[in-house]
Amino acid sequence: MTDEDEAPVVDGQYWDIDALGRELGTARDDWRAKHRRHSEHGEAGFPSRKRLEKIVAALCGALFPLRLGPSFVRAHNEAAFVAESLQTALSRLYGQIRLELGYAGRETDPADQERDAARIIGAFARSLPDLRRQLDRDVEAAYAGDPAARSVDEVLLCYPGVLAIIHHRLAHRLYELGAPLVARITSEIAHAETGIDIHPGARIGEGFFIDHGSGVVIGETAIIGNRVRLYQAVTLGARSFPAEESGALTKGLERHPIVEDDVIIYSGATILGRVTIGQGAVIGGNVWLTESVPAGSVIHQAFAERESVAKAQLPSGHINLAAAEI
Repeated sequence: MTDEDEAPVVDGQYWDIDALGRELGTARDDWRAKHRRHSEHGEAGFPSRKRLEKIVAALCGALFPLRLGPSFVRAHNEAAFVAESLQTALSRLYGQIRLELGYAGRETDPADQERDAARIIGAFARSLPDLRRQLDRDVEAAYAGDPAARSVDEVLLCYPGVLAIIHHRLAHRLYELGAPLVARITSEIAHAETGIDIHPGARIGEGFFIDHGSGVVIGETAIIGNRVRLYQAVTLGARSFPAEESGALTKGLERHPIVEDDVIIYSGATILGRVTIGQGAVIGGNVWLTESVPAGSVIHQAFAERESVAKAQLPSGHINLAAAEI
């Protein structure tokens, strides 16, 4: 039976629109009561993902106008384009931040919302030149770290890891300044496009490079040093989730790894918990790691014949992980 063969719907005879509306209204009321949300929270609206997609795209264009801006931008009109784009994007971002402050209930007085939103957007705007320089170092790290890259322009235009880190640098600044929901939406825009999931709370040093990228997960409290390189499907996650007496997970704990400078983590590696990967360490592909490793270590996947083998220290700082930890 095709769609054309299905029985026609005449005047809504297959549903009761009034009853559906009432039942959906009851479901909304139950949800708001359970989560202590009142109707006034939604009257002004919420931050809009669709609008933030446009805002972030405009910010990317303002940061890299000749590569990520529209095709009409050339050297002679670059400065004018950047000024106009920033004026529009920052004004609209200010509006989204005000919506978040109202929704979160941190500021109930409109004047307080305006003052706090102005503080956030002002500090964010002033940080853009430094963010641009930081992103330049990320692009250079990607170019230097990939023999297939033919130019920094190719890296900027084509590499999903670079797109993800641009979004993260913007999102992390907003997160620091007190707009965590707008920051999270900004990060999730890149996540949807690249498959790279970086929480805006993660602290990432300079010269960061994610090669290929799909499946990378970096948790909220992760700390990553300078000149770190990750490959696809790497997870920097939490090992356990303590709960309150109510059963709700405890928020805000430092539960993700610390990765020191000059570390390389190859594809499929999973590192869990508040462990430290020492400076210059190399973590091999598909390793499952829940303990700290010293600086300069090279961690390989174990090739053990038994199900459980004790961890053994090998010469020259190499560590062979037990099969039980794989």
